[in-house]
Amino acid sequence: MHIRFIALILVVFSHSVFSAAKIETWQTSQGSPVFYVETKGLPMVDIRVVFDAGSARDGYQHGIAALTSALLDTGAAEWSADDIAQRLESVGARLGSGVSKDTAWVSLRSLTEEKLLNKALQTMQAILTKPSFNEADFQREKGRTLAGLKHREESPGALANIEFLKVLYKDHPYAHPSSGVVETVTGFAVADLQNFYKQFYVANNARVVIVGDIDRQHAEKIAQSLIAGLAAGEKPESIAAVPVPEKGVTKHIQFPSTQTHVLAGLVGMHRKDKDYLSLYVGNHILGGSGLVSQLFGEVREKRGLAYSAYSYFSPLLRKGPFTMGLQTRNDQTSQAVEVMQNTLTAFVEKGPTETALLAAKKNITGGFAMRFDTNSKLISYVSMIGFYQLPLDYLDTFQQRVDAVTVESIKDAFKRRVQPEFINTITVGGE
Repeated sequence: MHIRFIALILVVFSHSVFSAAKIETWQTSQGSPVFYVETKGLPMVDIRVVFDAGSARDGYQHGIAALTSALLDTGAAEWSADDIAQRLESVGARLGSGVSKDTAWVSLRSLTEEKLLNKALQTMQAILTKPSFNEADFQREKGRTLAGLKHREESPGALANIEFLKVLYKDHPYAHPSSGVVETVTGFAVADLQNFYKQFYVANNARVVIVGDIDRQHAEKIAQSLIAGLAAGEKPESIAAVPVPEKGVTKHIQFPSTQTHVLAGLVGMHRKDKDYLSLYVGNHILGGSGLVSQLFGEVREKRGLAYSAYSYFSPLLRKGPFTMGLQTRNDQTSQAVEVMQNTLTAFVEKGPTETALLAAKKNITGGFAMRFDTNSKLISYVSMIGFYQLPLDYLDTFQQRVDAVTVESIKDAFKRRVQPEFINTITVGGE
């Protein structure tokens, strides 16, 4: 059967359900941690190498992490971008890369047949260890990035998000958008990307995650071979703590549109936060559960002020944002913001009802297994567990820990962590 057809079948039907994931861990000879889960049933493996090299590591060169990541697969060793694409296609493999605030990663999905997997792994290793950073490729990607950044300036929603992070984080590394800004990206040269790569894409800053139908011995060989060509390097210094806000601010940005985008919130929680589950479950009731959330009910159902209203926490290595949002007609902005703020204030003061909490727990735990019922979903969770140094039994105990959340724990966490007087509100739209 044709290789590409086999790969397509595996991508579509990779649906082995995991009630729990047994995560094994060790280190390569260079000291890089490895996180491995064996999943039997399909001859397929997902591999991800994660670096502490997200946009929080940009320094003053906002966007350098994202552009470095984007250029990795445009050429490596003696291969061009076309060569790399043909090598992967010939074995039915798929390679990807990306960045977040905290991390950068290179990922591979491949069949496990030895000949096919070896060729895919050789390609991945070259991209990890011998990226070309060719001048012509750099100029093309830089031009594409700048075009996207300029287009972003025409989006009121994007402008609201940029300003929101600026207000929350000020001079902290989380303050700027991961893709950068026109002013900084314009000044980049190839040498800047090479320097970023040499500093952060090193063995002491890498974690290897492997999920698939291969045994432990094979996984050890794969991890060792992928990291072997990287310089040892050094682990970067810890990201600075997020400063405590003094007060909330309100800011309007004029934009020629009939709709106003509203974002409101404050600095929230980090991945290992002791209040994580109380805030997470509480927010599910407040604004994270879509049509049945309190914000949606007050803003949309009762008053018709917006198509939707929502809230969410974005936990990071340091405290990520708590965000509430909506989009409304310009002439309804003040009313919509007031309803959103009043809904939050009432929730902080009173907390949820027992009935609402029970429904939220059922919703969260009832569909939990479906969140990692494929290798591609599971590797995202295992990567998170590995990078943020969460307990290896995180997935096994999650439902139990959700069940332990109480009305009182939610009220206590929200009163301490989501105080209305510290809420920052950004609006972008017409008068």
